[in-house]
Amino acid sequence: MSTAGNMLRFIGACIKANWKGAMEFRAGFLAQVFFMLLNNGTWIVFWWLFFDRFNVVAGWTMNDILQLWAFAAGAFGWINVLFGNCFRLAGMIAGGELDVYLGMPKPVLLHAMLSRTILSAYGDLLFAVAMFFLGGGSLAKFPLFLLGVFLGGWILVSLMVMVQSLAFWIGNAEGLSLQFGNALLTFTTYPTDIFHGVTRVMLFTVLPAGFISIMPIRLIREFSWEFLPMACGVTILFVVLSVWVFHRGLKRYESGNQVGVRM
Repeated sequence: MSTAGNMLRFIGACIKANWKGAMEFRAGFLAQVFFMLLNNGTWIVFWWLFFDRFNVVAGWTMNDILQLWAFAAGAFGWINVLFGNCFRLAGMIAGGELDVYLGMPKPVLLHAMLSRTILSAYGDLLFAVAMFFLGGGSLAKFPLFLLGVFLGGWILVSLMVMVQSLAFWIGNAEGLSLQFGNALLTFTTYPTDIFHGVTRVMLFTVLPAGFISIMPIRLIREFSWEFLPMACGVTILFVVLSVWVFHRGLKRYESGNQVGVRM
């Protein structure tokens, strides 16, 4: 079988193993999904109350906010289901937890991130689909929605890998990564048009939250065959850069002398 085929089988096996692990504690799994839906729903209630008083803000309506949340929750959802370790990579590096992956034939970064799933992220996925249709989405545009979520997720996971790879150089980068992740989550769920000047520039440079949800929204609102390759190109650039940064840092990795076995 080809290398690509082997890799797909490996990814499929990791997803299957993580899903079986989640089903071992079904009540806990369902509880986490429910509370994630509840948590996200609380924010929608906030926005609903806001737009009940102000119908339009900087050109954004309530339906636009629902679409924004659909893309943000979808992007955060699928990367946390598939790459559950992407938000704790800094701790794994600092704690020498990469040892177990270094001796295996699969790519270290991919293997480390695939080794865990965040159960509550399934709630994000359900929430994303619900918000898409509640926000005026149609079945005809659903494939574009999935594409936008897919691209936004790759940009998000790439950013997290780059920030958390700082642990190779500065040691403990967990606090910095946590703050960066929280800032991304916050600004991804706010319409960028309410920000101006330096703040708006930062949302597409220093803290590129604008690429995670706004770019996919533009993809679905103003779809054009010229914009599609540009969106894909930006995403690929983020992914390549993150892999390069991680492997540059991996050369500085210091073993934690941890002996472990992964089944």
